[in-house]
Amino acid sequence: MELQKTDVLLNENDTYLQGFKDCVPTLFGYMSVGFAFGIVGTASNLSVWEIACLSILVYAGSAQFIICALMVAQAPIAAIILTTFVVNLRHLLLCLTIAPYFKQYSLLKNIGIGALVTDETFGVATTKASKQLYLHDKWMNGLNITAYLCWIAVTILGAVLGQWISNPEALGLDYALAAMFVALLILQLENVLQSKIKHYLLVMTYVILLMVGLSMIMPSHIAVLLSTVIAATIGVVTDK
Repeated sequence: MELQKTDVLLNENDTYLQGFKDCVPTLFGYMSVGFAFGIVGTASNLSVWEIACLSILVYAGSAQFIICALMVAQAPIAAIILTTFVVNLRHLLLCLTIAPYFKQYSLLKNIGIGALVTDETFGVATTKASKQLYLHDKWMNGLNITAYLCWIAVTILGAVLGQWISNPEALGLDYALAAMFVALLILQLENVLQSKIKHYLLVMTYVILLMVGLSMIMPSHIAVLLSTVIAATIGVVTDK
């Protein structure tokens, strides 16, 4: 009955096409970062086929950059797998956040949606969710699949063209991922109420200080996760 009710409420803002349209603004970030990853992957002695497989199976920009760095450093396979798992744990938190908006759908549909959630599609989804009580699977799939296909295409293109670029760092391409996250942060702050901005900035300060301090006594990827969890907890407790 809930599914039928949701279908009745379906409108032009909840279709696959609308999901595609809402994804378009984020595609510019995907294109720059994906293209940069393709080039960095080629510089790390990965073939075009291997880069394509990483994009299809891993589908996580930060993790894919880290995989390349660890492979260049000749890290053991177990370390690469564990690091990728730890870095991508944040996706569990992302999916838990938006899961209540899809509770009217089956487990299989929710797995399909969650498997393709990224930082960018999460940002778009939470912005839409702040304006309504539910999200439609058609809209979310249109958003996710558009981003997924774009990522695969641009990473392969970057890999092909990267064969003629021997030093991607000289072009600043290794900074592309960080630049995209800065842009996403600014977009998120634009959607925060004026009274909340000070609180958000304070929490981000906690994250930075904790990350710097913890990275002195433990691996940086673990320090990032711990500092995020600790700062987020402080943020929840102090948010009135």
